[in-house]
Amino acid sequence: MTITVIGSCNVDFVVPVAELPGPGETVLGRDHLKTPGGKGANQAVAAARLGSRVVFVGCVGDDDLATTIRTALTDAGVELTWLHTAEDTPSGIALITVADGGENTIAVSPGANARLSPEHLNTSLLESTDVLLAQLEIPLEAVQAAVEAAHGRVLLNPAPARELPPELLARVDVLIPNRSELGVLAGAPEPTTTDEAAALARSLTGPSAVVVTLGADGALVVADDEVTHVPAVEVDAVDATGAGDAFCGALADALDRGSTLVEATRWAVRVAGISTTRQGAQTGMPRREDVS
Repeated sequence: MTITVIGSCNVDFVVPVAELPGPGETVLGRDHLKTPGGKGANQAVAAARLGSRVVFVGCVGDDDLATTIRTALTDAGVELTWLHTAEDTPSGIALITVADGGENTIAVSPGANARLSPEHLNTSLLESTDVLLAQLEIPLEAVQAAVEAAHGRVLLNPAPARELPPELLARVDVLIPNRSELGVLAGAPEPTTTDEAAALARSLTGPSAVVVTLGADGALVVADDEVTHVPAVEVDAVDATGAGDAFCGALADALDRGSTLVEATRWAVRVAGISTTRQGAQTGMPRREDVS
């Protein structure tokens, strides 16, 4: 069984602060952290740490940060045969501010991630993979090409939020938006209740199923005209950075092992909850033995 993750890989520069700054405001933070990140790499590490076989497809620059990215993925057990290098290009970075309690703001400079193209894809890999997991921090053309070539189950985390072509959504087996991303896809205000989220998820045309991540409220599974709310686990959150990625990686892990979508969502909610009790995105991803 194999999970292929196509997506971004960055180095995150994280500044802990008491409160997030408002527009035009400067706040003093504590010592900053430099950690590997990027939604694609985070999700690959999340699934690999849970014991899945994971192949990552992405692009780094020809700089020192590329070594940090490669080392982190390798140490997590992710296969990097299809991690490409873009010459004369910086690797991607993210600038993250994390407030006490775990809320964060993130600004991303894509760098080499923006150079990933359909030409970088390996058709044999995509045809043989059991689960394809993708996001939107890389060019949409690469995502579309990967989804079209995939023969296994297709999971799409539509982040950052944007409108998507109907033909892409029609090839998605499980769409995994958060509240704000769901609102963008549905062309509606962000839902504030689970009932509103369920209604918007049902309004989407294309995906076979929708799993809406709700943060502290858990997640919502909308599939086969049924709606299932999976509550969050109670944790003492210190850093929510990467929690959504932990969820996506864990969902792919469980589905690859044969779980139903609701069972996989319960597992993903637990994994994501534990990830918020630790600092950093990839560094906060739990191993299988950490999840009770």
